[in-house]
Amino acid sequence: MGRGQGRGGQRGPQVNYRVEIESRARREFLSLPPDVQARIIDAIDDLVTNPRPPGARRLVGRDGYRLRQGDYRILYMVEDNSRVVRVYRIGHRRDIYRGL
Repeated sequence: MGRGQGRGGQRGPQVNYRVEIESRARREFLSLPPDVQARIIDAIDDLVTNPRPPGARRLVGRDGYRLRQGDYRILYMVEDNSRVVRVYRIGHRRDIYRGL
């Protein structure tokens, strides 16, 4: 067999994560404009297959990640052992880090 043959360019089976949105994040999401909601939904849907996408950054001084969507942020935790992504805040960048 030549180099790279026999694999078909595929990796192992993909393991999906379950996304849970906490009640506070749900309320924050519902208060956003519809166009922003659509972008947030797309970003959260992508977390199912990749909980740490290239744009995600670790939070400083606490556990978790932030994902940027324009002027808005999604704050979430990744629980690898149970395959859960827990979204706990969604909001504008000027407000999202207050009260953490």
